[in-house]
Amino acid sequence: MGVEAGALLLAFGKGLLFALATLLPIVNPAATAPIFLGLTEGASDTTRALLARRIARNMFALLVGSMLVGSYVLDFFGISLPIVRVGGGLIVAATAWRMLSVTPATIESRSDIAQAFTPEQARRQAFYPLTFPISCGPGSIAAAITVGVALHDTTISVSLARMGGAIAALVLIGVVLYVAFRYARLLLRPLGEAGAVVFLRLSAFILLCLGVQIVWDGVSELLLSVLRPL
Repeated sequence: MGVEAGALLLAFGKGLLFALATLLPIVNPAATAPIFLGLTEGASDTTRALLARRIARNMFALLVGSMLVGSYVLDFFGISLPIVRVGGGLIVAATAWRMLSVTPATIESRSDIAQAFTPEQARRQAFYPLTFPISCGPGSIAAAITVGVALHDTTISVSLARMGGAIAALVLIGVVLYVAFRYARLLLRPLGEAGAVVFLRLSAFILLCLGVQIVWDGVSELLLSVLRPL
């Protein structure tokens, strides 16, 4: 019994560390926090706190679902991971392009934006685009599906222990994401207003490049699958 409990504890730890090491760098809350700040310009601190909580919960639910049943859903609809990468990458690139194209807001327009950015509007935007694809994009979903497949074991108890560890890792990632988004303004305050604008535009450009990279990865895999039989 002691050996079995030790083995299950080891399996839980393996799932925790494996999911944390795989998903945290891809979700990367520190990198997406400036994007969140730019997309919620004009929102009050209360609204941003509400959004941070909802985004963290949405991210957790989306990645848990992807990890547990994602591969079965894709198989059911006949969708491959490269297709998910291409579609998600296009959404990421389009969102980044809109952020790069927006003109700096004046004090008057910021006041108008603040009045228009109501808690109800924040609730509608909490999932798209703030959760998907900004905070939890196709790369995160594909990685979560891969983690779910990798942690599967022929022994049910070991599989459950590993999945329990992976879910605990997602809880930790959700907490980190919430803190990063909740206090994004404080993180960028040392840069000043001009520095924050430059940093947000740079983050948007990096996000655009990331979207193009995701699309290219998906297209490359599709081309290789076509050319391989030849």
